[in-house]
Amino acid sequence: MRNKKLVMMVIFSLLIVLCTGSISLLAAEKKVYINGIDADYPPFAYIDEKGNPAGFDVECLNWIAQEMGFEVKHQPTAWDGIVSSLLAKKIDMVYSGMSITPERQEKVDFSIPYWEINQALCVREDSDLNIIAALSGSKYTVGSQRGCTAAEWIEEHLVKTGILPKDNLKLYEGFSLAVKDLVNGRIDSAMMDDVMVEDAIRKGQPVKIVGVIKTGEVYGVAVRKEDTELKALLDEGIAKLKKSAKWDELIIKHFSE
Repeated sequence: MRNKKLVMMVIFSLLIVLCTGSISLLAAEKKVYINGIDADYPPFAYIDEKGNPAGFDVECLNWIAQEMGFEVKHQPTAWDGIVSSLLAKKIDMVYSGMSITPERQEKVDFSIPYWEINQALCVREDSDLNIIAALSGSKYTVGSQRGCTAAEWIEEHLVKTGILPKDNLKLYEGFSLAVKDLVNGRIDSAMMDDVMVEDAIRKGQPVKIVGVIKTGEVYGVAVRKEDTELKALLDEGIAKLKKSAKWDELIIKHFSE
C-alpha cells in the first residue's frame, strides 16, 4: 500500500510539473500585431515578385519585432481607407511611409518620427515643363496617389485657390499607376514623396524631377490612441534600430541600389 501511495505521489508531482510547463509555454507566446501596408509604396513597402511583403519599412519592423519580443504580420490595405481599418481594429498599426499630420493626429497616435520627406514633381524625360507651368492653369494635368499628402497639398494649395482646375488633378490607387500614365502621355506630371520619385528613376522609369515642394514632413507609425503599450514598444524599437548597424544596412539596401 505504501508503494502504491508513493507511485501516486510521483505521478501527481509529474502532472503538476507538466501542467506548470504548459502554462509557462502559453505565457511565453509572443503577441502578434498586424501591420497595414500600402502594397505599392516602394521603397518603403510593396509586394515582391514572390508575393511577399517587402521594403524598407517592412524590414525595419521585422527587426524591431524580433528585438522587442513580438511578432508581426504585414497586411496590404487600401491607403485611402487605412486609418479607418486601424480604428476598426482590422490592423494594429500602420508602419508604411505615413506622414504625421495634424488631421491624422486627431484620430490616431504616432510613434517617434523615423524619416523626413518632401514632395517632388516629376515629368517625362523629354518634357520641357517646369514646376510652375506644370502646376498652374488648365493646360496640364498632374497625377498623385489618392489619400496621400501630395494629393492633399495639391488640393489645398492649388485646387482650392483656383490655381489648378479640379479636373486637372488625377488620382490613382498607387503612385506606380500615376508614373505609368505619365510615361504613356496620359498626364503631364506626377507628384509624390521625394524618395518614391527617386526610387522610380533609379529603377529606370524615363522621368525626371523638375521641382521639390519643401513640406518637411516626417514619417511615423500610426497606432490607436489607446494602444499606449504598443506605442512604447515601437518608440523604443525605432530608437534602438536607428542606433544599430542594421539601420545603415537597410538604408544602403533600399535607397542606393
